[in-house]
Amino acid sequence: MSKQKGDQLIHGADPTKLIRRLQESFFAGRCSRGVKVLVIYLTLVFMLPLCIQAQPLNTMGTIKKDNKDIVKQTGGRPNIVFLLADDLGYGDVGFNGQTKIRTPYMDRLAAEGRVYTHFYAGTSICAPSRSTLLTGQHTGHTYIRGNKSVPPEGQEPLPITGKGLAALLKSAGYHTAAFGKWGLGYIGSTGDPLKQGFDHFYGYNSQSLAHRYYPDHLWDDDQKVLLTQNADFTRQAVYAPDLIQQKALDYIDQQSDKTPFFMFLPYILPHAELIVPDDSIFASYKGKFPETQYKGRDYGPKAVDHGYASQQYPHAAFAAMVTRLDLYLGQIMQRLKARGLDKNTIIIFTSDNGPHIEGGADPAFFNSNGPFRGVKRDLYEGGIREPFAVSWPGKIKPGSVSDGVFAFWDLLPTFVSLAGEKKSIPDHIDGISFVPDLLGKGKQKSMITCILSCTNKVVNKLS
Repeated sequence: MSKQKGDQLIHGADPTKLIRRLQESFFAGRCSRGVKVLVIYLTLVFMLPLCIQAQPLNTMGTIKKDNKDIVKQTGGRPNIVFLLADDLGYGDVGFNGQTKIRTPYMDRLAAEGRVYTHFYAGTSICAPSRSTLLTGQHTGHTYIRGNKSVPPEGQEPLPITGKGLAALLKSAGYHTAAFGKWGLGYIGSTGDPLKQGFDHFYGYNSQSLAHRYYPDHLWDDDQKVLLTQNADFTRQAVYAPDLIQQKALDYIDQQSDKTPFFMFLPYILPHAELIVPDDSIFASYKGKFPETQYKGRDYGPKAVDHGYASQQYPHAAFAAMVTRLDLYLGQIMQRLKARGLDKNTIIIFTSDNGPHIEGGADPAFFNSNGPFRGVKRDLYEGGIREPFAVSWPGKIKPGSVSDGVFAFWDLLPTFVSLAGEKKSIPDHIDGISFVPDLLGKGKQKSMITCILSCTNKVVNKLS
């Protein structure tokens, strides 16, 4: 298709006729690359909202069986443990081909469960990506669109809807808790985790402060916890991720098989700054890689709360952070087993966006984005396609692999369906449950299939 003809199609055209003519050219192979991009863009932006109105996502046929049948066939409502890494790339894990960094527990989770090769974050940066996860809406609909900081501490708040992921699971009888980095609303705001359906929260409220691994404070629900040992960023005594992990393990110790729980673990590893305790993990990587020292803003009298510390061994530090994150996963798995909760617990591991380049990080050295182009902040595959592994003993086939295309907004309807509350899934969300794909039972549709089929139906209806 020539540029002149393409311009004639665009200017003054009826949108439905325009899309039909563009689609015909697209599938006939007569489009330039630019027009092909336009076809996809118009389909997603213009037609998808009409698709959602014309055919509510709750009734798109992704689960034919009544949801109570799902609960019955799986032996009851599962505990849900969701681990979210921060800026971990598709290629940073062993089950996706990483060879320089040890990730034995991530690889074990993959071997004992199911790996998704085409799973996408909400977007390529933190807050809006997590917003899509908790609202079930893609970035064209979810409220949070960027990492906007607001006083007194934290980021722009999510509004209260009562229809977020944690709120829906809480209404279904789950105890809900989050440990790690929040970044979706300051304490007391509408975005406060306690107002978003979580019964308990421990960790960083502000993602800016979470750039520091030895911060001056954390939050325990609505109570500020002063880490006096760190002496206002002048000492490195309390490594916050380890403290948060211990609180998460303590939480598991308090659970029983009488009440299901949803445990959200948005870790800050391996986000910059590149820093870890000088322990055996770090020691095992020192001297193993070539290093170029990174000079940053160090702890001390002139330290700021959002800087990145210097690092003499940036490659070793990054590798140690990933292996430490892997250890956290292993501790969670072991603690669930010790409590007798592992058999009815589904564990999910993924990341919020692609690998970062801050603080001395070097994703090219580790092949962090795998075979893909782009990193964090890029809307290329490397910025949004994530490692994704899920395990549920006796329910998910070990060693299985799915090439189904799913994204963060699909997790809300999936988790709520597993909780036995399919009917409470909001009509306004964009996600679809992938329970059939997860369990290998029933007919599964992906959003791509739905977009293509719905586009044709709506165009036919409006023409």
